[in-house]
Amino acid sequence: MGQQLTEIAQTLRDAKKKVQLIYGFNGTGKTRLSREFKRLIVPKDVEDEEEKKIKVLYYNAFTEDLFYWDNDLDTGVNRKLLIRPNQFTKWVLQEQGKEKNIKAHFQRYTNDKLTPHFNEKYDEVIFSIAGGNDENIENIKISKGEESNFIWCVFYSLLEHIVEVLNVTEKNERETNQFDDLQYIFIDDPVSSLDDTHLIELAVDIAELIKSSQYEKLKFIITTHNPLFYNVLFNELNKFCCYILDKNEDGTFSLGEHSHDSPFSYHLYLFLELEKAIQSDDIKKYHFNFLRNILEKTSTFLGYDNWKDLLPDEAEGSSKGYYIRIINLSSHSKSSDKEISVVGDNEKRVLKHLVHEVKRMYGFKSRVNHSINEGNDTV
Repeated sequence: MGQQLTEIAQTLRDAKKKVQLIYGFNGTGKTRLSREFKRLIVPKDVEDEEEKKIKVLYYNAFTEDLFYWDNDLDTGVNRKLLIRPNQFTKWVLQEQGKEKNIKAHFQRYTNDKLTPHFNEKYDEVIFSIAGGNDENIENIKISKGEESNFIWCVFYSLLEHIVEVLNVTEKNERETNQFDDLQYIFIDDPVSSLDDTHLIELAVDIAELIKSSQYEKLKFIITTHNPLFYNVLFNELNKFCCYILDKNEDGTFSLGEHSHDSPFSYHLYLFLELEKAIQSDDIKKYHFNFLRNILEKTSTFLGYDNWKDLLPDEAEGSSKGYYIRIINLSSHSKSSDKEISVVGDNEKRVLKHLVHEVKRMYGFKSRVNHSINEGNDTV
């Protein structure tokens, strides 16, 4: 039975685990869940000043809204990233002077020649990159991925210092008491445009930070759409809850627990979703994306040059070329206004047939209670 995000937020709160890790596809409501969780812990209509103390700190898409570009449209020279100061950015930058930490983290995740420069008020950042002959190229516009990583590094530097402060046992010995009531840190998808090496490094850094936290009241909730990031955290941490977040067709949500017996296998999860869609005859256009993703990962593992080489090529009936066209047309669209989720009966038959054949040819085990029976469907 599906749940509302508020109910799932209550489940996370009531679990009382130090770490809860959640995997979910993009668009399944992870960011909305972080907002619902914050409202649950600190309702907006709270008037009691004691209740308004900082109890939850979160990183999500709204965090990035604190940063925006002035592209200097008149001259195109003085490009800078502006910061809407709040109590956290002021504290970590102005009061604690953590710009060196931020620069170090940012360069480690992106490019050691790419440098952010804060102004004196810490409400503007310009970027430079080292060029040839010991010259710097100033006031450059960094990519969206680099920008997201920079914002994450600001937040991560804040987290580092919060953990350090709260690890001091005696409250009267802490350099600040504004985080004494902090209960939760909610991290929603810090992953953006990182190669696998830096992605692993980021996940290990988060895991090490969590393990270094000795303050028993402080708990961490992490959501992600990236299977590699999920698996690194899964392997680095223990004694925590792992979940899979799904969005149901009726608009409700499901939070399934993931066993600690094995790491999360992304391609097997996609295969399960395909089998469930076929069993319920609820095949949508994005399921062809799932199939293509499975074929890409399987072809890499088996040493094939291209995912297309894994498709069946029957002597009679449909050819491999036809299958390729169906998958490409159903998993990609050149125009967003042509993107619809419903597929025709013929496309459904193709998907059922290909899933059946891929499972048979490459030894995939059925992940649902009743195995898929291709029946009399012909392609």
